[in-house]
Amino acid sequence: MSDRGSEKPLALAGWRLSVVLAGLTAGFVVIGVKLVMLHSIESSMLKHQAALRTIKSEVLPAVRGSIYDRNGVPVAISAPVHTLWVNPGRADPEQAEWKQAAALLELDEAQLRDSIRQRSERGFMYLKRHVSPDLAAAVKALKLVGLAADSESKRFYPAGEVAAHVAGLTNVDDSGQEGIELAYNEWLSGSPGKRKVLKDRDGHVIDHLELESAARDGRNIQLSLDLRLQYMAYRELKAAVSGYGAMSGSVVMLDVESGELLAMVNQPSFNPNDRSDLEPERMRNRAVTDVFEPGSTMKPFTIAAAIESGKYRASSRIDTSPGYLRLGNYTIRDGANYGELDMGGVIAKSSNVGAAKIARELGGEQLWGMFSQAGFGQPTGVEYPGERYGVLPSPSDWRPSQLSSLAYGYGMSSTVMQLAQGYQVLANKGVRRPVSLFHRAEDNLEQAPIQVMSATTAVSVVNMLRRVITEGTGKRAAVSGFSVAGKSGTVHRLGAQGYEAEEYSALFAGMAPADNPRIVVVVVIHSPRKGEYYGGEVAAPVFSRIVSDSLRILGVQPDRPDSLLADATAAASGVSSERH
Repeated sequence: MSDRGSEKPLALAGWRLSVVLAGLTAGFVVIGVKLVMLHSIESSMLKHQAALRTIKSEVLPAVRGSIYDRNGVPVAISAPVHTLWVNPGRADPEQAEWKQAAALLELDEAQLRDSIRQRSERGFMYLKRHVSPDLAAAVKALKLVGLAADSESKRFYPAGEVAAHVAGLTNVDDSGQEGIELAYNEWLSGSPGKRKVLKDRDGHVIDHLELESAARDGRNIQLSLDLRLQYMAYRELKAAVSGYGAMSGSVVMLDVESGELLAMVNQPSFNPNDRSDLEPERMRNRAVTDVFEPGSTMKPFTIAAAIESGKYRASSRIDTSPGYLRLGNYTIRDGANYGELDMGGVIAKSSNVGAAKIARELGGEQLWGMFSQAGFGQPTGVEYPGERYGVLPSPSDWRPSQLSSLAYGYGMSSTVMQLAQGYQVLANKGVRRPVSLFHRAEDNLEQAPIQVMSATTAVSVVNMLRRVITEGTGKRAAVSGFSVAGKSGTVHRLGAQGYEAEEYSALFAGMAPADNPRIVVVVVIHSPRKGEYYGGEVAAPVFSRIVSDSLRILGVQPDRPDSLLADATAAASGVSSERH
């Protein structure tokens, strides 16, 4: 009995051992099969999964193209910066070094730690964008868990507010928002590239693997702008707007022969390098977006239309007595009874009555044709974002009073840029060229010039405009050593209820040297509230200072005899007796 009892446990133990061995063998078989599958059938899938977790496609940013003035001086450039970010899922908000990081980045420490905690399920959170390379290096040296940095570029504008309305600005993602930056954003932006990189669990790049596509940097732009003239014009305009307590102002300067923009400034302005206080009101480029009635600055074009019609000559005389003209319930007035005036006298004395009588004789079609051909109511060709074309009404709708008032610049609207282009036509012997923002721009050269009026008519009108400086409303526009031609204007500003009784715009448009014009300058100052408000008193002196400095900067030789220099200086400092 005892032998049989001992055999049974031994048999049972042997059976259990066989089961265990069989199980182990089966397990090893399964593991072996799985290993074979992992190394063969599932190998590519596993490699793909691993690559998804460690191999990433990284964007290679393109460097935005630079903007230069005509002399190669930078107007807008891109500087290398870094963007710091963190993986909240990996970061430890309790790490002591976050205190130092918050201080370096000028962030609130408690808020920073809370943000990391609240975003713990996410894989990305910005710390700060566009920090300097030195600052980024200092933060990375703290060895914060989950911290990473990307290389980017930040737009910088060396001229600041002086050229802000020309250059415009970009947003934080380096995309154009205003000005040239917006108009030529695609040209400047270029194309980003891509490359494969190996990253660790915290997002740090361990190795660069493969270049998928190379970045193509943006292309540079050279403007026709001359920053020397831009700085000077900005200084004079800012001083005038401040000194007269004006609401706003603009100055545009064009090269007579090419139509290139040499300077364009506005007040108020803004600093594109400081994004903390950008106000839309300051960012508007008033020289191309704001319209106004050009007033008496349109009289030279009325006279040009008269001469071109063949009904008048430069010597033709107009009786402006008794100093006013009644058209039904509408009365047109002059500053005084000027009596009989020749065509140049109508401009020099700024006679509304004389201009109105000429317009009535010409008819609407003739006047409208001259204004339109000179560029009013038309795009200037500058291709600036937000440019307005002004309003030049159709002559079929004009009543006699409208035709008469249009002759002296009421009942229509213009921008400062359009007015400058119109005077460029007079200065360029009747030839109109599209305004160009680019130095020797190909598109500007390809467009055929328009002969608006004969060279004889243009020269004759310019000679009449010289009388404005010597005997008319523009004595304070005189420039020592140079002949000058131009026209002042003073217009009521329109409000919600019509013309504002105490709101005016002071204008002066002209060219120099008058014998062989090199530049055209238009000065417009809106709502001067301190002292005078007449164009001949407010805008003309600004014109004089800008033209004087500009001609010397450009190296233009004086064209007036030495004996006349004193007279020119005295005229520039004197007070005009005429008010238009």
